[in-house]
Amino acid sequence: MKTLILNPKEQFLLGAGLDVLHFESKEWLNTTAFWKDEVKFFGDLLKRKESSKKNNPDIAKMLKDLGKIHKDLFEDLEDSIREHERLLSRIERNEKGLSDHDYREKHKRIKNRIAVFESDFKSFKKIVFDYVKPL
Repeated sequence: MKTLILNPKEQFLLGAGLDVLHFESKEWLNTTAFWKDEVKFFGDLLKRKESSKKNNPDIAKMLKDLGKIHKDLFEDLEDSIREHERLLSRIERNEKGLSDHDYREKHKRIKNRIAVFESDFKSFKKIVFDYVKPL
């Protein structure tokens, strides 16, 4: 028999008041801003490494991956969070046809996207750190 283990923090937050979910959304925006700064730092670090080893395809690939992370993921993720916040504003104005259930479902999807991205980004950072250790 399979037993499903739920994340109690997630279950608690998704059942919390909309003000708590709004606060978490604001935290996400702060986190993505920090990640953007990290990407810039890694880009500078890899460019410094690249200048010491001209035409290194590994560094070129990492720089390309950083560019993709920055453009596609951060911008898309931030846009989703801001759209999510606009939905909350509409719900608070009691617009017809909207419910907090819609907001909670979207919140859950964004939370899952952030968790996947954070895991992938940690893996990427480990690769970069291992690569530039000799600097």
